[in-house]
Amino acid sequence: MDQKNGSSFTGFMLLGFSDRPQLERVLFVVLLIFYLLTLLGNTTIIALSRLDPHLQTPMYFFLSNLSFLDLCYTTSTVPQLLVHLRGADKSISFGGCVAQLFVSLGLGSTECILLGVMAFDRYAAVCRPLHYTVIMHPRLCALMASASWFLGFANSSLHTVLTFLVPLCGRNKIDHFFCEVPPLLKLACVDTTVNESELFVSVIILLIPVALITFSYGQIVKAVLRIKSASGQ
Repeated sequence: MDQKNGSSFTGFMLLGFSDRPQLERVLFVVLLIFYLLTLLGNTTIIALSRLDPHLQTPMYFFLSNLSFLDLCYTTSTVPQLLVHLRGADKSISFGGCVAQLFVSLGLGSTECILLGVMAFDRYAAVCRPLHYTVIMHPRLCALMASASWFLGFANSSLHTVLTFLVPLCGRNKIDHFFCEVPPLLKLACVDTTVNESELFVSVIILLIPVALITFSYGQIVKAVLRIKSASGQ
């Protein structure tokens, strides 16, 4: 990067709630409590899925993947946010901002895709129970989980590169709590229409898992309603 692209400064300033110090103290306590609960809950799910032989099923395989994703996703932003809420220094290094954007965006994208995969798993279990073990065999489960991670971080790589190729002209004050694409694009001193269009296209692509989730659970509801006995439902 040349000077205009940001190499003239060592990092960014995350403004957040800098103008409301009283609110920062309250947010610090609330976020810390919820972060610790998130760590405890997801760690428990992962441990139980690994230790209990009865939970060695595709559903819990994907659920433990999702819990691990949630752990990493919250950890990619919340600890840094807690430090900034607690202290006066709101800065983040240029490399740290790049890494945070790449990791958080990759994990968020992966989580969206994995939720769609989990919806398909539940559809197969409820709507195709006799063929469930054939459809959701271990190799396919591992393949779908790996594909979710790959597609999520491929999407993140594209946006991270495009975002940090935009000239910033020395601007380094981000009006946000962590490094994210829209606040970073606001720092640009050139037209960002191409970046915004690419961001819109990715959002459309990530709506595919939402459509899959809606379809899968719609079919599940229909299958359950076809069961005449209350005990069967």
